[in-house]
Amino acid sequence: MKVCEETPEIISIDRRDIDRRDSNLSAYETERRQADRRKKVSVPLAIYIKQKVEQYFMQLNGHDPVGLHALVISEVEKPLLEAALEYSGYNQTKAAKALGLSRSTLRKKMEQYRIS
Repeated sequence: MKVCEETPEIISIDRRDIDRRDSNLSAYETERRQADRRKKVSVPLAIYIKQKVEQYFMQLNGHDPVGLHALVISEVEKPLLEAALEYSGYNQTKAAKALGLSRSTLRKKMEQYRIS
């Protein structure tokens, strides 16, 4: 099995930009513009998460953060598990291997996040 060692990236597109698109554009032109936008806003996952956590701290207005680790992990882990399951065709053994987890750990996490 080949391991992908490229920098993980996340695509962030402002939904308002997509909603404002000209409805008279062809499907090809609309897709091309969306692809261009994705290229412009692609950032490494670690940087994206750091920026979002810093934004979270700024929005606290002097209040102490509570349960930040659990919040971030749950926000990242559930979609990670879902993506691995989709990629593997919902084969739990293959998904667990891709994630570097045991199958039983994957099943526990699926239960925790209510993924069926």
